[in-house]
Amino acid sequence: MELAHLVVDILEEKKAESILLLDIQEIASFADYFIICTGTSERMLDSLGDAVLEKVKEKFSLSGKLEGTTGDGWLLIDLGDVIVHLFSAEQRKYYHLEDLWNQGKVVLHLL
Repeated sequence: MELAHLVVDILEEKKAESILLLDIQEIASFADYFIICTGTSERMLDSLGDAVLEKVKEKFSLSGKLEGTTGDGWLLIDLGDVIVHLFSAEQRKYYHLEDLWNQGKVVLHLL
């Protein structure tokens, strides 16, 4: 949970929008938490991803795996028990991850 809260703090500091922390421990075996947020531009998505990877490595000596490209509008950072989804507004609306994982428990939702 400490890792998840650190990531939320980083995203909030970098001005990510609509940050959602979902507890998926009861419904998924591959991770404990999903963090979903929106970036307003490709440049912002890059900045969010870089900040998360840098701070997590600094604080936890953890190297996350980044997948996707900002041009696709969806970056995924795999931190083991925490999966971070960085979306453009259009892609977030299109994929509706919140609806697909609606059985997860909302821990935090910052608008």
